[in-house]
Amino acid sequence: MSMNDPLGDMLTRIRNAQLRGKSTVRTPASKLRAWVLDVLQDEGYIRGYEKVEGNRGLPEIEISLKYYEGIPVIRELKRVSKPGRRVYMGTSDIPSVRQGLGVSIVSTSKGVMSDASARSANVGGEVLCTVF
Repeated sequence: MSMNDPLGDMLTRIRNAQLRGKSTVRTPASKLRAWVLDVLQDEGYIRGYEKVEGNRGLPEIEISLKYYEGIPVIRELKRVSKPGRRVYMGTSDIPSVRQGLGVSIVSTSKGVMSDASARSANVGGEVLCTVF
């Protein structure tokens, strides 16, 4: 089965796993997913992730979710740029999520990074998702 939005699928898997109180969730592996997970890990939204071999020998990523006193650390996870409607922004236009309490994940020419890193590197790009 083909998938139109692999990153959106990963974000939905994370949201669903947190609603069920799961400690880990698996998703098919890809470079973009790993780069987004690197940003989530650096910002403290997930414990970490590791590449494992899944069913039928295909590589998967196992994500360790983070909770604080039984409540998920990620309260809101939204996809901004979608396959049908890409959203590109310059350095000055990158949105601040909840007055800086959240993070926008941006795909730039210098790699996938948080909104604060993109502003400090003075690069714009495609706003992939927002996290709060």
